[in-house]
Amino acid sequence: MDVHAVIELVVVAIELVAVAILALGVAVSLGRALFRRFQGRSWEAIFVETRLGLGRSLLLGLEVLIAADIILTVALELTLPNVAALGVLVLIRTFLSWAIEVETEGHWPWHAAVQREEERRMLANEAERVANGGRGQPAD
Repeated sequence: MDVHAVIELVVVAIELVAVAILALGVAVSLGRALFRRFQGRSWEAIFVETRLGLGRSLLLGLEVLIAADIILTVALELTLPNVAALGVLVLIRTFLSWAIEVETEGHWPWHAAVQREEERRMLANEAERVANGGRGQPAD
C-alpha cells in the first residue's frame, strides 16, 4: 500500500470520526433532554442544556472536518488551487463555527467567560431545585 492510499484512508477515518461526533452529539443531547424532563427540569433549563450540547457537538465536528481537509490538502494535493480551496473551506467552516458559537452562547467567542458563568449558575440552581423535590427556590 502506498503513502497516498494510507493518507486517504486516514482522512476518511477522520471524516468518519467527525460524522460520529455529530451523530452522537445529537443523540446524547436529545437523550439527555428527555431524561432531564422526566427528572422534572424546566423547559427553559432543558432548552439551554440541549442547545449548548448540540452547539458544542457541531463545533467539535467542524473542527475535526477542518483537520481532515488540512491533512488531505497538505499531504496529497499541495497545489495552489487546492490550497485556495482549502482556504475557502476553512473560512466557511470558521464562519459557521463563529455563527454557532454566537447562536448557542449568545456572544462572540472571545466574550465567553461571563455568559458561561451565568448559564452554569442557572443550571446549578435548577438542579438544586429539582434535588429539593421541585419545591420553591433553591437554598443559597
